[in-house]
Amino acid sequence: MMTDVLDERLGARLLNEWQQDFPLCPAPFAELASKLGVAETAVLRMLERLRREGRIARVGAVFAPKRIGASSLAAMAVPADKLARVTEAVNRFPEVNQNYVRQHFYNFWFVVTAGSPGRLQAALGAIEQAAGLPVLRLPMVSEYRRDDDRRRSVSADTDGVLAAGLDEIGRRLVMALQEGLPFFIRPFSVLASRVGCEEREVIERIRRWSDEGAIKRFGVVVRRRASDREVKALLVMDVPDAEVGSVSRRLLDETGVILVDERERALPAWPYNLFCTVGAPSEAALIERLDALRGLPALSGFVREVLLHAPEAPAA
Repeated sequence: MMTDVLDERLGARLLNEWQQDFPLCPAPFAELASKLGVAETAVLRMLERLRREGRIARVGAVFAPKRIGASSLAAMAVPADKLARVTEAVNRFPEVNQNYVRQHFYNFWFVVTAGSPGRLQAALGAIEQAAGLPVLRLPMVSEYRRDDDRRRSVSADTDGVLAAGLDEIGRRLVMALQEGLPFFIRPFSVLASRVGCEEREVIERIRRWSDEGAIKRFGVVVRRRASDREVKALLVMDVPDAEVGSVSRRLLDETGVILVDERERALPAWPYNLFCTVGAPSEAALIERLDALRGLPALSGFVREVLLHAPEAPAA
């Protein structure tokens, strides 16, 4: 019983404390074990267990959109009696970072990241085959975020310089990182042998890409699901392209709006290009916030829908 309690504590610390700032050194798991006060083997066993249970996707890099690699939001219309099987099939892919079930015809949503646009499309194609269902592809165009109450926007189309300028070693390393770190004593050495360079160069490149912002974070990549402490919904709208920026910034002034994304439409099935995530501490508060957004004059005339999270979502 005591061992189970200690294991749960270790698992919780790995999930909560090491999603970023992961040690970039020849023996990172030993360094991590030292900080956690346990044996290196305990860390490796727990990480493997978390991956096997589907609670983490990998330990490794999360790339910024279109800086290095590629990513896309995706959705499928899954019959209720097939939802558990499809969830299990999709979660087998290391490219899948998170998924959600929403109350909509397109009810199963997930995020896919890969080392290159070609690999992204290959992963999406493989997911379609594994699930036996077509995938709606919704890559990002621009993102709008709150930053200490200051609005900021980033165009996903203007920051692909690093991706275009990678040499062969860099391209191979991006591909290798997509699978995550191998759970060995010297994982960067294993990556170096796969890529064809020295261990030191692998670590230096990862550190440089992190400093340059091409890697958003390096650490434990958790398969996320809707928070138990906050109720969320997705408001989607069809907004003229020229008005997306002004509408997005207006939305970010409203209580409960967490983030706003502009994404490519998937016509004719999906006409919406503006995605607004809204959160609240309760379902009643969420409905009030959604009603307030619907009443904004700035949103009048736009075709829109609200996608609520399903009450029971498969573990992501």
